[in-house]
Amino acid sequence: AAGAHPPKTQANPYMDVSKTDYFYDAVLWAMENGITLGTTDRTFSPNDPCTRAHVVTFLWRAENKPAATGTNPFVDVPDGEYYTDAVLWAVNHDPQITNGMDETHFEPGTFCTRGQIVTFLYRDRG
Repeated sequence: AAGAHPPKTQANPYMDVSKTDYFYDAVLWAMENGITLGTTDRTFSPNDPCTRAHVVTFLWRAENKPAATGTNPFVDVPDGEYYTDAVLWAVNHDPQITNGMDETHFEPGTFCTRGQIVTFLYRDRG
């Protein structure tokens, strides 16, 4: 979606990402573009599944953190979480990227399916 541009730096802070990994350039690119911070200062956790909160946050950051608008319809998305603005942006995006799992639950900790992720990408680029 971003055009597979090589990262500007090869400085890798993550102990669990090796230069021989197929995702090496993508991880460094995402880090230098503020899309991910890793799971700690020294780990990326490349084999961990992504949650719904992770995916909308990656998209929101890739879009340069547009302003979140509207009211929060979700009882499970509290103010001040790293994903709060990303969720509100995704729900109020035109076209809507996601509408939650039901009217009042986003389920930020639920793992995303591949189908959900490609739908989020498709709607973000729509």
